[in-house]
Amino acid sequence: MSQPSGFTDNDVPNQTGKCFVVTGANTGLGFEISRVLAAHGARVLMACRDRAKADAAMARLKQQVPAANLTFLRYDQADLDSIRAAADQVAREPRVDVLINNAGVMNPPLTRTRQGFELQFGVNHLGCFAFTSLLLPKLAENAGARVVITSSLVHKTGKIDWSDLNADNGYERRPRYDQSKLANILFLFELDRRLRAVGSSITAVGCHPGFATTELGRHIRFIGVLKPLFGLIANTPAMGAWPALQAATGIVQAGGYYGPQGRGEIRGPSGEAARAPQAVDPDLARRLWDVSIAMTGVDPGLLPAS
Repeated sequence: MSQPSGFTDNDVPNQTGKCFVVTGANTGLGFEISRVLAAHGARVLMACRDRAKADAAMARLKQQVPAANLTFLRYDQADLDSIRAAADQVAREPRVDVLINNAGVMNPPLTRTRQGFELQFGVNHLGCFAFTSLLLPKLAENAGARVVITSSLVHKTGKIDWSDLNADNGYERRPRYDQSKLANILFLFELDRRLRAVGSSITAVGCHPGFATTELGRHIRFIGVLKPLFGLIANTPAMGAWPALQAATGIVQAGGYYGPQGRGEIRGPSGEAARAPQAVDPDLARRLWDVSIAMTGVDPGLLPAS
């Protein structure tokens, strides 16, 4: 079977003079995204929780791209105070062109964020919502700025448990992960609608990496046994970065959603991806927007789309 055509790292244009913020940049997809952007001349703010791991990642990246322009950004997506502090630091940059929301967690045991939210919803959605909202004024300073939001294939099975968003009454790992990924794409949908409604120059774009072999799956049972099989059917981290790179640097549609073009959108070069019907439900998206403001205390300040 021939490989489908689509966007790869070879299609990334020159990014000299541009500045990117990449969350979760020290490993997996975030590292590969940062590596490719740096190799194409971009300044990359590597937003990471652990300074030692970030320093090791930057050293490794500079071995591959000696001229890389990298800066560590202390950033814990499980702590709203850390998110606010990181946003303040980013605001002092001369310019910021693209925010790539890549950081996330998958299938951990029941854990809470610093503010007490269930970890998967708190990190994957609320942290992304808060950081994006806080950076919108900075991004608006540059025409053509973008926000990239990473979702997943599993958003298609996601359902928002409005009666128990914080998992106070029960916790199952996989449904909570699916919920958080549906929340990501609902956020993309509503953010795009509101940006367009106010005539903003910022473009919101979504992506998913397909099935990529990264550390994100470390909480999946039997992952060690199944890893050799995954290697036959899954994207490598470098390949899994292609949709985010397309969303961040390619020719895209405002509000577009991009992912691998191979069978089932599991692997391969990037192109337009499919969304579940609930991912484009305006009532769900609007409700999630309002709930997110109430939970985080962060208001993007964008008027509702008509």
